[in-house]
Amino acid sequence: MLKIITLCHQNYFIKLFEMSLLGLDKWARLIKIIIHNGGIRKSLQTLWYTDTLKEGEYKGTDCNGNKYYENQRYMIARSRWVKYNLIYGFDYDASQIPPEWYGWLHYKTDRLPCEDPAKLELKADCRAQKWLQPTSENMSGTAKAYVPYSTTKSNICVWDGKSKTTRDSENQN
Repeated sequence: MLKIITLCHQNYFIKLFEMSLLGLDKWARLIKIIIHNGGIRKSLQTLWYTDTLKEGEYKGTDCNGNKYYENQRYMIARSRWVKYNLIYGFDYDASQIPPEWYGWLHYKTDRLPCEDPAKLELKADCRAQKWLQPTSENMSGTAKAYVPYSTTKSNICVWDGKSKTTRDSENQN
């Protein structure tokens, strides 16, 4: 009985070795990732939007409709990622991630926002919500961008092509 089990284990390892030697394990992983992303069409769409195809465990969705994933087999700083809501198209920006998910995404905490008691308590307290503003995305480079205006007179004058002596002589006449 022991010889049969040992023989089965040896055949299993030989098959694994042959798969990795021929590169078949890479093709199997590619097929698994394509299936995870929703087929060939959706995989190509994801590849078009994000330049990568990944597979991972779904962790949650934020208030903007962004979906968060994690795969522990990827290296650190690559194992957590976000798929932005398709309504943004190619105009997605990191400022569209709410603060509660930002901490999880950047490894500041391992707790998901729905599991963190501090965040749940903050949302439940009506006094805390009076001073909390909803998050908004960065509007730099758009028509809604903040542009400060000056209330003081500028000390810089535009050069009109004349020298100071010519200008002074014209002002005296």
